[in-house]
Amino acid sequence: MKVLGIDPGIHGGAAIIEVTNGVATLVSAIDIPIVGAGAKERVDTIGLQQFILNHGPNFAFIEHAQAMPKQGASSGFKFGRAVGSLEAVITLCAIPIEVISPGVWKRSFHLVGPDKEQSRQRALQLFPSAHAFFARKKDHGRAEAALLAVYGARKQFPPEPSEAASTGTDTGVVNEASLESQS
Repeated sequence: MKVLGIDPGIHGGAAIIEVTNGVATLVSAIDIPIVGAGAKERVDTIGLQQFILNHGPNFAFIEHAQAMPKQGASSGFKFGRAVGSLEAVITLCAIPIEVISPGVWKRSFHLVGPDKEQSRQRALQLFPSAHAFFARKKDHGRAEAALLAVYGARKQFPPEPSEAASTGTDTGVVNEASLESQS
């Protein structure tokens, strides 16, 4: 099963994980493709569609987006347009989509506060062989997308009772033990 995670916005990220026998592997992660520059930046919907269709995810999870305090009208409109474009592309690719609150998925990874670097470091811990996807500080959008995909896989496919007992966790089919054992 493949799962798409989206950290929304013009400077967000998209990630695909594949879950096999309870083990998640990062398949790919990209910055949200954009066209234009400055005030005319917008999501490259065709580029995103190609990324999604090339990987064929079964489910998609996108972070719930809302205007930020003290965000200007232009910035808020640009962000909202980007989020709408992302949701539309996923929907038009015929992939079921679920919107997840940032506080909910971040809490499951023990991420506290607005520091995006924590997400990047956590993704590096969970996917040590995928360092190239998260090498730069600005790759936090990719990292958050990957973590959101893992959270979504856990939520969508909880473990069988015997599986949870054997791993000592009830976090989902994609559990900490299986993630940390991959290298």
